[in-house]
Amino acid sequence: MKQPDLNDLPNLADVPALVAEMGQRPGALLPILHALQDRFGYIPETSIVLIAQGLNLSRAEVHGVVSFYHFFRTSPPGRHVIQICASESCQATGGRTLEAHARRRLGIDFHETTSDGEITLEPVYCLGNCACSPALRVNRAVLGPVDPQAFDQLLATLGSRDPHPKPWNIDPGVASDAGDTVKLYVPRDTTTIALGADEVAARLQSSIDTQGLPVTIVRNGSRGLYYLEPMLELETDAGRIAFGPIQVADVESFLASKPWLHPSKHPDYLGLTEDIPFLKQQQRLTFSRVGRIDPLSLPAYEAEAGFVGLRRALKMLPEEIVREVTESGLRGRGGAAFPTGIKWQTVLDTPSATKYIVCNADEGDSGTYADRMMMESDPFAVIEGMTIAGLAVGADRGYIYLREEYRYAEWVLDEALKRAEAAHFLGQNILGSDQSFLIEVRLGAGAYICGEETALLESLEGKRGMVRPKPPLPAIHGLWQQPTVINNVLTLATVPIVLAKGAAYYADFGVGRSRGTLPVQLAGNLKQAGLVEIGFGQTLRTLLTEFGGGSRSGLAIRAVQVGGPLGAFLPASAWDTPLDYEAFARMDAMLGHGGVVVFDETVDLSEQARFAMTFCAVESCGKCTPCRIGAVRGVEVIDKIMSPVQTQAARQDAVDLLKDLCDTMIAGSLCAMGGMTPYPVLSALEHFPEDFRRGEVIATDAMNSV
Repeated sequence: MKQPDLNDLPNLADVPALVAEMGQRPGALLPILHALQDRFGYIPETSIVLIAQGLNLSRAEVHGVVSFYHFFRTSPPGRHVIQICASESCQATGGRTLEAHARRRLGIDFHETTSDGEITLEPVYCLGNCACSPALRVNRAVLGPVDPQAFDQLLATLGSRDPHPKPWNIDPGVASDAGDTVKLYVPRDTTTIALGADEVAARLQSSIDTQGLPVTIVRNGSRGLYYLEPMLELETDAGRIAFGPIQVADVESFLASKPWLHPSKHPDYLGLTEDIPFLKQQQRLTFSRVGRIDPLSLPAYEAEAGFVGLRRALKMLPEEIVREVTESGLRGRGGAAFPTGIKWQTVLDTPSATKYIVCNADEGDSGTYADRMMMESDPFAVIEGMTIAGLAVGADRGYIYLREEYRYAEWVLDEALKRAEAAHFLGQNILGSDQSFLIEVRLGAGAYICGEETALLESLEGKRGMVRPKPPLPAIHGLWQQPTVINNVLTLATVPIVLAKGAAYYADFGVGRSRGTLPVQLAGNLKQAGLVEIGFGQTLRTLLTEFGGGSRSGLAIRAVQVGGPLGAFLPASAWDTPLDYEAFARMDAMLGHGGVVVFDETVDLSEQARFAMTFCAVESCGKCTPCRIGAVRGVEVIDKIMSPVQTQAARQDAVDLLKDLCDTMIAGSLCAMGGMTPYPVLSALEHFPEDFRRGEVIATDAMNSV
């Protein structure tokens, strides 16, 4: 065994001081581990002793947390870390081909490093770039779509990339005295950055300065029309005019055409932004500001009805706020669809001197990116919603539990929190009142299970993300055993609308018990992937045809998975079902977080069923037997079904066994991880049984050839 070079060992001299400083915060273990990995690239084994001593924990406890989370490493990675997304939306657009190509090209498998120490290859489950898949992340930069050719180009330029990229620069926004200049809006969120928006903005600014053009650039998040990004918008008296997609190579010709004088003459002219069919057919409530304003400009936020709801809430009694939310019909947007007002009422009614608001920003479902868009493009809406929730239930502290993969969102949120507190929308004596509320962002570490609310609480407390049995409910015994409101990003971002415009206004949208609007995220094999916010009651077919524009490959669409990795695979016969919670539940499906992943006719649903079980086996917290063991056995049984050496009778026995196993997981699992993993498997068996007969076909062909 090669002995380590003493010159390569990390200097841990200041680790005790770091632990002492950060250890004052409750649940400090994960923040400390993040700080160490950001510094060293991994968690040195010798630092575990120092952390344990500083936090009065055993080494086993610290090591147990490090080993639970996929993000943390205990050995040094290569100079560059490449993470390839393995989610369903990336698989639908060639992700498996990209994975195989990367392995061959680098000569290594996942979790390995090239012999020269340059590159470590890792899988990652969803980067929130689902509208531009397949995606990958190199160091902290998200890229996509990436095919094998683009991967080779990435490797050729990897030497020029900073292995330790600095945080994003702060864009001050547009001054109010911009004079006679024209405002040019350039998008900025994770996906538009992946598509080159930062490079476009830099080239625009350089040319504008050099030529002295009367143009001021505003960075405005993204509208979510990702098939047109980077999309530039020019402010005119008639409204904003859009151009796109605009790449760096197009900048000079774009400016030379003087689009502020003759917009329609430019070849990438799209007309008025609001008249683009993809956007015009939507009903944007929660996303009304997203992509329209500078996300970090408080004046821009207030000019678009920002903090109107908070100002009203400050004049109301807590029970009045809760009643308004209850009457609106707002339900949780994270997947469970639990009525928000009932949850808040429970926390309000539970006596305790300490209560918490937790924003679940662990958006890990394949095909979902609405939370990310909201946090990156309208962060003050989330902050305002959390603050109103605090006023409603008597909490003065909140946490945003953010997935590690969303580092740009982390930067935006941190900046927004600083600005909101400086302007007295947060902190002590909010807007001169006697109310106080503080918010802190906490990073997860790559565990999908931490999207489950009780596992999330365990993680916030600095532990392994193990699911808690219920009851007691988090609303009664939640974070550090105190009453806790746990709501999804979109739920909280919608609250200010309910308070500003009233419960009746919001309840006027939607159908039945599904009130308001549904932000749907179109992903996978679609021509026009992006965010669509519509009232409940529309159909999946409308989304696929009128918004999605058909498959990206040009082949027929065969299956659609709605609701993330735990969602059912739906055939064409189910696409006319109204998009509402109850209608989907009646066909053993779920809307979940609104992710829609499209597969064309090349998909093998037996492979997708196997992946569902594999994913559960990897991501299970391990607490309950049906989930922990059931998923492993599920993979084994599907392999038996697909084996060409099985007899037809043995194959049918395996199918029956798989159904029995799924029933056990549904009935016996502690949470939705094990309880809903069978849904994609059973739906694939029911609607696409021919895919599970591939073993029969192979065996028959072999016999015929003999």
